[in-house]
Amino acid sequence: MIAHFEHLAERSQVPLVIYHIPYRTGQPLTAAVLRRLGEHPMIAGVKYATGSVDQDAVALLGEAPSGFSVLTGDDVYLSPMLALGASGGILASAHLHTSSFVSMAASWDRALGHRLAAMSATLFAEPNPTVLKGVLHAKGLIPTPDVRLPLVPATAESVARALDWGA
Repeated sequence: MIAHFEHLAERSQVPLVIYHIPYRTGQPLTAAVLRRLGEHPMIAGVKYATGSVDQDAVALLGEAPSGFSVLTGDDVYLSPMLALGASGGILASAHLHTSSFVSMAASWDRALGHRLAAMSATLFAEPNPTVLKGVLHAKGLIPTPDVRLPLVPATAESVARALDWGA
């Protein structure tokens, strides 16, 4: 898929927006693949339509290449995707009440949504609530990071990454 999209991008006179709709194409693309494609100077963005707000969406929006727009293609997920840092959407529903969709997209604080989503992703790097309890303990807010079995406390690395995000 990388070779396919790079081949198209290298021959295009205008920047491309990749359509990622795996329930129609049968070919899912991971966040890592989309980030790599997003580094190509002739690939401007992706219409992201997976039928959900999935872990790859969170990962992609958490580390999207500079200048690479992630646009939701699933109309019902515009709001949560904007909250995670999406740039907007390519939405059939927006043909009706277009100004309302534009108003909603313009009012989101994308930078804040992006930062909070990235921080939240670090808190779920290990089974919940292990990392969160580790952070709360490190901040002196709870007496121990212990959790009940079968869970075990989060690793020091996961807790440190979460603390680095200001958790």
